[in-house]
Amino acid sequence: MLIIRLLHILTAIWFVAGLIGRNLSFRQAGQASDVGVATALLRASERFERLMVRPGSSAVLVLGLLTAWLQGQPILGFLQGATTNWLLASLALSFSVIPLVVLILIPRSKLRVRAVQGALAKGAITSELRAALADRAVIASRNAELLIVAAIVVLMALKPF
Repeated sequence: MLIIRLLHILTAIWFVAGLIGRNLSFRQAGQASDVGVATALLRASERFERLMVRPGSSAVLVLGLLTAWLQGQPILGFLQGATTNWLLASLALSFSVIPLVVLILIPRSKLRVRAVQGALAKGAITSELRAALADRAVIASRNAELLIVAAIVVLMALKPF
């Protein structure tokens, strides 16, 4: 049980590091004035996404549920008749990110790929790429994702209810 709990904690660190790396490299890409620099930073951002954020989000959820189950924690809180509800709240927060990913982040990433291809073909940052890098919906969704993960970490650490 301790090994699963340790893996859950290490996976959470890996996942959060990926979120931060992805967001920072994306922000820097938006500030770049050279298309080569911007695309290199976007590639780094996508690497964080592909190698840390996507697998990390799934792994931390699975290992968290496994840890809770092995410890006999009431995952569904009051729905199971328990008085402890922080796990249920954490689970609800985890699932609240899914609409952001499906409705905003995935479709906008496809637009961003086309904008990058157009900018590389012209050899300069285009208005389309600049708009994709300044997309308020993407930035807000990624910031919301980070805040939700921070809230889950607080719930896990403090177990307030």
